[in-house]
Amino acid sequence: MNQKLSFGFKSRFALAELGFMILRSMADFFLLFFCTDVAGINPAIAGSALLLGKLTWDAINDPLFGYWSDRTRSRFGRRRIYMLIAAIPLAIATWVQFSIPHGLTGVWAFLAVLFAFWFKDTVVTLAIIPYYALAPEVTRDYQERSSLALYRSVGSVIGYMLGAAGIPLVVGLFQGTGLSLQGAWSTTAGAYGLLAAAMVLTTALTIKEKPELAGEPSKIPPFKAILTCFKNRPFVLLMLVFIMSTFAFTVQAALFPYLIQYQLKMSSQSSIILIIPLLATAAFIFPAKLLSDKINKAPAYALGLFIVAATFIVTFFFMPNHPTSLIYIIAVMLGIGFSAHWVIPYAILPDVIEYDEKMTGERREGIYYGMNNFLLKFSAALGIAVPGWALNWFGYVPNAVQTEHALFGIRLFYAIIPAAAVLICLPILLRYPITRKSHAALTQELADRKKQASELPEA
Repeated sequence: MNQKLSFGFKSRFALAELGFMILRSMADFFLLFFCTDVAGINPAIAGSALLLGKLTWDAINDPLFGYWSDRTRSRFGRRRIYMLIAAIPLAIATWVQFSIPHGLTGVWAFLAVLFAFWFKDTVVTLAIIPYYALAPEVTRDYQERSSLALYRSVGSVIGYMLGAAGIPLVVGLFQGTGLSLQGAWSTTAGAYGLLAAAMVLTTALTIKEKPELAGEPSKIPPFKAILTCFKNRPFVLLMLVFIMSTFAFTVQAALFPYLIQYQLKMSSQSSIILIIPLLATAAFIFPAKLLSDKINKAPAYALGLFIVAATFIVTFFFMPNHPTSLIYIIAVMLGIGFSAHWVIPYAILPDVIEYDEKMTGERREGIYYGMNNFLLKFSAALGIAVPGWALNWFGYVPNAVQTEHALFGIRLFYAIIPAAAVLICLPILLRYPITRKSHAALTQELADRKKQASELPEA
């Protein structure tokens, strides 16, 4: 069976990723900042509300929606139907999350952040889990999955640029029309939400699923379906890496606006500083993919994370309390290291599906992407909550000159804590069990099983 994918298919597939990443970068870089410096909410309250959101409904909806999609039959397939349902609510939820009114305190502030998060997370999860589960169902070729991951990574970087670097500019433009700061953020969120929804709809309406690769709907009961995932050793190891790296990058992203505004006093250049690592990431995505083809995916990922960790450490020890060109060098180095994080995990995760198929005899992409997404979103929520707590611990005061103690806390949690988390990943990746050779043997074994089963006489 030809499992090569056309340029057009890969491009249309990547468009939804672009939309999702616009919204992710908006939350990663600006959600905590919006809560503290625009809505006026205590950072510890905002961070705690986001973390609770991850520990409650989010602990259920990721594996639940993945499990549902594994068992779904419809004229639109078992994945795309959910993307079609969730697209428009996605735009509404994005607007709601960045429209929290100013002046809320205590319990009301906590509940506003929590319920806005629950709404947004529900519709994002309903769309994104089935979308991610499509990747291993459109091809089982080891190299072609890396190629599809490359296209998705390009979409990711473009989406991240539109979100991270574009949002401050768009907010400023809306303020220039006479809107208040809060009104400008609300309008920007609505516009970006509609853009993302349009991209998700385009992907869902223009690509087709491949039922011959998807297999039959899963018959494993829900609770057992979740427990079985943790018997998959490559999946467990990969999740440890994803959790630590996602936590590190979310902490760094959440504290970036504070570092630029208060440590470097370069807030007027924040969009430029933000776009540099993303451009460097885009430039090095293809070399990262080639390197993963040459030395296997996990070691190439480890090299990228090592570059990131080393750059974080340099940032902590050499970042002055005034504008400096050093930030541009640091931004480029982070982009080079990030390139591996943007492309290689997308190519590694589909490989664990075959390992599960060997154990269970079923294709269960949905439950794996659901579990993966929950664990990543939990680590991302922790990555927002921890900076919120840290800002509170170190005496941060919004829109004021910060003390040396507060600036030290910003640098410490921007650089050293993420570096430590990333370094934990390296030995796991260097010993990761799935390689090109082992994956080829596994897929051949599964193909032989399927052939033997088809040759058995019917009862």
